[in-house]
Amino acid sequence: MSSALKQIFLMIRVNLGSLPRRLAISLSMVLSVALVVAVLAGFLAMARGFEAALQGAGSPEIAVILGGGTNQETGSDVPAEAIRSLAAATGGIGVARNAAGGLALSREIVVPVDVIRASDGADQTLSLRGMDPAGPGLRDRASLSKGRLFSPGAREIVVGGRIADEFSGFAVGDRVRLGAVDWMVVGHFTSSGSAFESEVWADLEAVQSAFDRQGQVQSLRVRLAGTGDHAGALAALREHLSAFPGAPLTALSETDLYAAQSERTASLIRLFGWPLALLMAVGATAGALNTMMSSVSDRAIEIATLRLLGFGRLPAFTATWVEAVALSITGAALGILASWLAFNGWQASTMGANNTKMAFQLDVTADVALTASLLGLAIGIIGGALPALAATRLPLTSALRARG
Repeated sequence: MSSALKQIFLMIRVNLGSLPRRLAISLSMVLSVALVVAVLAGFLAMARGFEAALQGAGSPEIAVILGGGTNQETGSDVPAEAIRSLAAATGGIGVARNAAGGLALSREIVVPVDVIRASDGADQTLSLRGMDPAGPGLRDRASLSKGRLFSPGAREIVVGGRIADEFSGFAVGDRVRLGAVDWMVVGHFTSSGSAFESEVWADLEAVQSAFDRQGQVQSLRVRLAGTGDHAGALAALREHLSAFPGAPLTALSETDLYAAQSERTASLIRLFGWPLALLMAVGATAGALNTMMSSVSDRAIEIATLRLLGFGRLPAFTATWVEAVALSITGAALGILASWLAFNGWQASTMGANNTKMAFQLDVTADVALTASLLGLAIGIIGGALPALAATRLPLTSALRARG
């Protein structure tokens, strides 16, 4: 091992060994870094959880047809004539057929309904989705956990697992008022924690009748033909729809539809999270700078003695910088642990499509932890650079005289 490396390791050992003398100020740096990392990890976990809830709802085998030139169900309207033309289509239009030879298709409408949450009495807006009997079968990840599906034409509802867990009055067999009429809860369903679990499902015609939406259809869900070439089937469907007269119809894969929705909200969450974390990081960097300058001042006689014994400037610089980085890594690890204990799996909710409540779980993933930790590491690298430079320029005789 070279002389310079031996000097570096020795000075690092001396620096770290003197930490108990500066425990309070060193701990303040660790905690400030931990706070920054925990806050950023919390926001990123929220964005990641929201993305997972929406992207988990999408399937590349399912296409959603929207009307009115929009790419969201809000504001979409699919004309009855277009639905009849599509149902009567023959040949390869990219849509799979059911056992009876008809298209695997569900007409759907989403109605926002207000309910009162029993835990705090707050009003919450939920999505009541009216669909054809084929609708539940077009949700590949959805499955009944209790009860049964709704009957055609009946005022019966099937409730997503997150709603059943959070709201009272949605147990199987309960009656709940949605809008101006009462509905019977006949089943619960789960969907691997996806956005579907924040919905209430019912028969399309029953919803249209109860909310005076006769004849209105906002979207069509269809299963794409084939087992592998879903992109080709979607292209064929789009080509077929382009020939329809009137307002244009848009066909999107379910995956793309929910990915676009998740990206908008997740970007907004990150837009709030990053500036706040960076602002806190500036303060933490100033704190790190103060901590390390205090460290250099406290060890002035040690540094001066080692310099007079022949230790170079590089070991003094490296040892001080390593101390700052070590403290920031400790803070980052503490922040990640705190964020995982506090946020991972925590139930949250936000306004989803159609201005309705969508529940999701915060998810502290490996990339969330890595991103937040890198910010914590940057605090140590930046905050320790100037004090490390100061350690190399310490006036040796003055330092010894001040301690003598």
